[in-house]
Amino acid sequence: MSETFSTIDFNKSPDGLIPAIIQDINTNKVLMLGYMSQEALERTKELGTVTFFSRSKQRLWTKGETSGNFLFVNEIAADCDGDTILIKATPAGPTCHTGADTCFGEKNSQDTRIGEASFLNYLQKEVIRERKLNPLDESYTSSLFRKGINKIAQKVGEEAVEVVIESKDDDADLFKNEVSDLLFHLLVLLEQKNIDLDEVIGVLRSRHQ
Repeated sequence: MSETFSTIDFNKSPDGLIPAIIQDINTNKVLMLGYMSQEALERTKELGTVTFFSRSKQRLWTKGETSGNFLFVNEIAADCDGDTILIKATPAGPTCHTGADTCFGEKNSQDTRIGEASFLNYLQKEVIRERKLNPLDESYTSSLFRKGINKIAQKVGEEAVEVVIESKDDDADLFKNEVSDLLFHLLVLLEQKNIDLDEVIGVLRSRHQ
């Protein structure tokens, strides 16, 4: 879980509650809005699941405590005035009590103009980075980081060759699998170099302008 704020001023509200916007970290869809007290925010950070202060029940309320549809926290940020919270989370099922994906009646899916490309960001920042920072003995990704930059770069080269070879045949499924292998190892290489995919996209964007 990452945090991009230092101070939130709960005293700006007479009841000590400030709005908290919950956004899906993968689709960027706004899932819901609730209110947090300072205690609710601390509980959210402690448990890693979104916890609000329920104005109707007058107590702390963890989203999903009854339904099991928890909101697992990935990032927490505050606005420039320190009186609104933005939480990027991974939902475990529908967010709205009606059974809808979001409390705004929207389907929680990728923008069709973007497709599934944002999953690459999730893969690097939430999966590959985790295997780098907290390695597991049985993890293939962790083993690559243990072997170092030369091995990772070698794998990228090998997978690139496989993509070239498969591009000359007509097996679309095999070609897609080889491209997936290349993209994965390229993300590992970026992480080893401490470069976010966003930075590479920024270079492409600057060329497009």
